[in-house]
Amino acid sequence: MAEESIKDNNNGMIVRISEIEVYPEYLDEYLNYAKEVAEKSMQNEKDVISIYPMSLIKNDTQIRILEIYRNLEAYENHIASLHFKKYKEKTLHMVKTLNLVDAYQLCPDNFNRIFKKSG
Repeated sequence: MAEESIKDNNNGMIVRISEIEVYPEYLDEYLNYAKEVAEKSMQNEKDVISIYPMSLIKNDTQIRILEIYRNLEAYENHIASLHFKKYKEKTLHMVKTLNLVDAYQLCPDNFNRIFKKSG
């Protein structure tokens, strides 16, 4: 699907779920890097709305990251950041599979409600 269509249906935001499978022997190390990049992204990048890594209960080597960027520029700035580059470089050999799934918001009106409730 064209990136322009994704932007139009998400009020300009980039909404993505990263589906990652990590080799079991690297799991603990990978999780440390995932936490670090999430924390630094949320603290230092004003237009990163969510970098929310999760581990599946039934298989903890399966990681999902909910990524929400205010716009395409925010996403491009994120992948150019030093903390993301460090994460990518240090974890590349740990990742068995990576699938990036772009998504549409089905209830955009709930967006602000969700983030208000979290605080």
